[in-house]
Amino acid sequence: MDNFFSIGELSRYQNISKQTLIYYDRIGLFRPAYVDPDNGYRYYSAGQIDYLDTILIMKKMGFSLREIREHMQHYTIDSSLAVLRRQLTVLERQIGELRLIQSRLLHRCTQMENAKACMDREAGVVEEEAEARCILCHAVEAPYSLREISIATKQCFAEAFQKNLPVFFQSGVIVPLQRIRDDRFTEASAAFLPIEKLDGVSNLRQLPAGRCVSLLHVGDYLSIGRSYHKLLDYCAAHDLEIVSDSYEFCINDYITTYDENEYITKIMFYVKAPTLPEEQRTAP
Repeated sequence: MDNFFSIGELSRYQNISKQTLIYYDRIGLFRPAYVDPDNGYRYYSAGQIDYLDTILIMKKMGFSLREIREHMQHYTIDSSLAVLRRQLTVLERQIGELRLIQSRLLHRCTQMENAKACMDREAGVVEEEAEARCILCHAVEAPYSLREISIATKQCFAEAFQKNLPVFFQSGVIVPLQRIRDDRFTEASAAFLPIEKLDGVSNLRQLPAGRCVSLLHVGDYLSIGRSYHKLLDYCAAHDLEIVSDSYEFCINDYITTYDENEYITKIMFYVKAPTLPEEQRTAP
């Protein structure tokens, strides 16, 4: 047909699949100028190419097909300017969200790279000054098994994603000190996600800056007891008083490896050194 393009020709010229053009026809976004009543073949006029260009450009700008269809029913320079200005606001918000995701991914990669060296050697206990941080917590229900820990972790992620909270892509658990002393190493009382501090969000806990001891446990979670014994023995040998429950931060876990032998968990306690007698503190 003169001055008409078949669906195959338009598909090739615009680098768009025939299935997409058929779908656009079905939803009323871009219908052919003529449909052969004998065979159902679709044909498009030359003037429709500009219209299709507009659709594809608006898609590239991030508009949904519904938004494009509503806009193009009757659009003018004024209505287009208003729509494009609104889309700029949407894109600025998305760019901010992507930058946040980028920083979280970089943080996760840096942690993994720093910890990866520990997989080939026996990790040692580290004394450090921890910075203040904030965590989003959900309680682990009795009997505090791995199943209940998993549920609490999923609740943390669900809340964070639903409310678009600025969490890091990392999870962890809190294990009460007394349970650790009783060799109940995997019975966590709460699951958490590290998060930037926010006002008006429930379930937040502030971890203070302070002196800590930590150890990277390499291996499956059920074997974490050996690392706890190491930490407890170190504190006893160096006269360090443990003054907090244990905070476990997952460095490498099910999100980043299938092999549980590659799991890396940072265990951390807050500690304080013993108070010296008065005569030792004032001695020259």
